[in-house]
Amino acid sequence: MAQTLKRLGIMGGTFDPIHYGHLVAAEGARHAFQLEKVIFIPAGRPPHKTGRKISDPHHRWIMTELAVASNPYFDTSSIEVERPGYSYTIDTVREVRNLYPGAEIFFITGADAVLEILNWKNVNELLEMCWFIAATRPGYPLGNLKRRLAGISPEYVKRIIPMEVPALAISSTEIRARVQEGRPIKYLLPEPVEAYILNRGLYK
Repeated sequence: MAQTLKRLGIMGGTFDPIHYGHLVAAEGARHAFQLEKVIFIPAGRPPHKTGRKISDPHHRWIMTELAVASNPYFDTSSIEVERPGYSYTIDTVREVRNLYPGAEIFFITGADAVLEILNWKNVNELLEMCWFIAATRPGYPLGNLKRRLAGISPEYVKRIIPMEVPALAISSTEIRARVQEGRPIKYLLPEPVEAYILNRGLYK
């Protein structure tokens, strides 16, 4: 039976790998927007990242599970990993709405991802169904975001809320590069995730 929640967060991302920046952003949004739960949903097959090799979805989902295990307000879902074809946010939000009818949904993702929102599938319907929290690193030029959103109706633009997250100076790209170069990744991501990466030989 579906849980009855009034305010629900979805943390979307490739999580290749998940790191403290993602966790701090989710916890910050949970506090600021009084979310009762945040569900981390790793992208199965992201349509916007076809140009680079992405780790197996099941590795990314397991790392996400390991990362959120200690927070009682966090959960994970493998719906995108299990869904065939490309992972579109609109399909995920529809599915979450069916699981949690009546919940107000807040989709948390990086501001860089939101910059591409005009290219997302069914963007107007998506912005009707949920709020977007655009997590930014300090000093991020919000003018870029405002210019890119100029093509969206003002009633929808107000449903995209920037939120500064200092820990987003950490990036998955940097972590992958460090592993490849044999440099330390300790304290950039939870210890169980670090152990999983090293034990499985990911990013070598």
